[in-house]
Amino acid sequence: GKVFGFEVLLWWRHERLGLVPPNDFIPLAEKNGLIVSIGEWVLRRACREAAAWFAPLKIAVNLSPVQFQHGDLVNLVHSILLETGLAPARLELEITEGVLINDPQRTLSILRRFKSLGVKIAMDDLGTGYASLSSLRSFPFDKIKIDRSFIVDVATSDQAAAIVRAVIGLGTALGVPVIAEGVETEAQRFFLAREGCVEVQGYLIGWPAAIETFSDLTAKSSAGLVGGPARREIIEIPRRSQRKR
Repeated sequence: GKVFGFEVLLWWRHERLGLVPPNDFIPLAEKNGLIVSIGEWVLRRACREAAAWFAPLKIAVNLSPVQFQHGDLVNLVHSILLETGLAPARLELEITEGVLINDPQRTLSILRRFKSLGVKIAMDDLGTGYASLSSLRSFPFDKIKIDRSFIVDVATSDQAAAIVRAVIGLGTALGVPVIAEGVETEAQRFFLAREGCVEVQGYLIGWPAAIETFSDLTAKSSAGLVGGPARREIIEIPRRSQRKR
């Protein structure tokens, strides 16, 4: 197996509550607009860390629909790439169907500008929204991510297996690589490999860790000392995040 890259997920280290998962605070940050500054901070930190890695692995960062509605997101990404020195092809921006539904034409224009920079675009959580198939045809995606909710029963449920098999086949037909999220068992990985899904991420592949710990890991990966197929999952945990959040 081979490690291709890492995904950044933001957790909040709270003084009283401990580690707060993103699902518990990101919706609130989107509602009050703080996600714009939080998202910029995460993107800059992720690009800076990735630029320092020994191996040129990819770094995936999630974008909120709210970020698409405020300011010039493309110029922000471009300036961060110039500031950090990260090669555009190593940055993968993940978006959900919520981004596409709000303002399709404006979103398409933004995604095309991202592509002109050389940045990769991934459709996250395929199948959990309302516009999946039409979106795949209309928007310039470089990758498709199958949501973990479809992976959990893939080795035991004929229905789940059929859905995942169909998505993999769709990606193959469109010439778009498919990544499976939430892989936690060897049975799931075996099924996906048999069906031709060559990139996976999840706890079976690697446990989350603070982003600053991955510099050594990428060096080992480059030297051939780290196993596991495709992607590892990484959680970015800022040491002092309460003030901004």
